Amino acid sequence: CLEGCDLVIIPAGVPRKPGMTRDDLFNINAGIVKGLAEKCAEICPNAILNIISNPVNSTVPICNEVYKAAGVTGASRRILGVTTLDIVRSNTFLAEECGVDVDEVDVPVIGGHAGITILPLLSQMRPKVSLDPNRIEELTVRIQNAGTEVVEAKAGAGSATLSMAYAAARFAESCLRGLQGDKVYECAYLESNLVDGVGYFASKVQLGPNGCEEIFEVGEVTEFEQAGIDALVPELQKSIAKGEEFAKK
Repeated sequence: CLEGCDLVIIPAGVPRKPGMTRDDLFNINAGIVKGLAEKCAEICPNAILNIISNPVNSTVPICNEVYKAAGVTGASRRILGVTTLDIVRSNTFLAEECGVDVDEVDVPVIGGHAGITILPLLSQMRPKVSLDPNRIEELTVRIQNAGTEVVEAKAGAGSATLSMAYAAARFAESCLRGLQGDKVYECAYLESNLVDGVGYFASKVQLGPNGCEEIFEVGEVTEFEQAGIDALVPELQKSIAKGEEFAKK
């Protein structure tokens, strides 16, 4: 079923349950993702991969290491961690907060896809709004913990489903439009030297026929946001190292 694929979406794995972190999922989901990546590297090495299986901060590095071991070059721009749910949540929460149409809101979210590695840049939100510093912090924390909020609300019945399906469909459609030659802009987690100290980072990118065509700079941030970047780097470093080590077993 992989033969001739231009786009492969990998959501496989187990969902989070109450009390579980994304790292608790690691041993199960990492093995599933590694096996699928090995088949993709063999059968459709030029396809764009959309990695949804958590922990994305580790599963994307796993896929890259698998491709390197298989001798597939230049794959890092095609192996994309889907962080779109963080953007969808940010846009929704900020639209509610500011009383504006959600379709008009765009909040870039950088870093990674778990806990404090999720960093919404509210200072770069469009349309431009003025928010109280305390409210900015509260909204940032809510966005970072939104996945846990859903897990606890479902009380053991799983994690985010409809919202994740929407986010996955949006990102997949963006990739398909890019494959057709359109210039499409999304945030994604991929191999990147954007921030010192980490080899993978989520940021705004341009999608195209080759996957990620361009990675955009973080841009001007506030002191609060810079502190968030400084705090997330060590967390990302650990997750990336964990994925790379697993892939080499």
